[in-house]
Amino acid sequence: MSLLTEPTCVVPGVWLLHGFASSAALWSEMEQIIAKAPLRHMQTQRGFTMSVAMTNCGSVGWTSDRRGYRYSPTDPISDKPWPAMPALFSTLANDASEQAGFGRFNPDACLINQYQPGAQMGAHQDRNEKSFDHPIVSVSLGIPARFYIQGETRGGQSQSVDLFDGDVIVFGGVARQYYHGVRKLKSASHPLFGSVRWNLTFRVAQ
Repeated sequence: MSLLTEPTCVVPGVWLLHGFASSAALWSEMEQIIAKAPLRHMQTQRGFTMSVAMTNCGSVGWTSDRRGYRYSPTDPISDKPWPAMPALFSTLANDASEQAGFGRFNPDACLINQYQPGAQMGAHQDRNEKSFDHPIVSVSLGIPARFYIQGETRGGQSQSVDLFDGDVIVFGGVARQYYHGVRKLKSASHPLFGSVRWNLTFRVAQ
């Protein structure tokens, strides 16, 4: 389902694969996951409710509440294991990693994020994983979004890239702990998803 795409370097360690993923192929799997582990707006450690709705699949899932950010083998709502990661997902993530030059990639966690107009993701680091030796693979589906990278420290000048349906960002190496985020989503429409952006974020957490 992935296309051979020449990677574009956004900043050292961050690569864009334009049009690498198929939203139609991924959506049927996403629907099944969401039916088992519904989307929810998690709470930050400071008590704020996130504007992005989330769920997970894989052997562990990322969760957040007043106790902090962490990975858990079970969904805190149902107390059941997260839905298994579809082979289609893991194959896509591995293909993207290899295409970006990071080699073989076997994610054990996939965050599924739903953005509606007005939602955003503030600058943050992905640092709850046990090792930073593996890249992050981030798949954009649906309406466009502006992804930005700030570097080793939060704030200051950032590098932005507009992401469209099927685009994949892969970052690792020197950029693995860079602060990054998503600007407030603008209204738009997608033929399959309407006014929604989906983001699949693949990680090796354990």
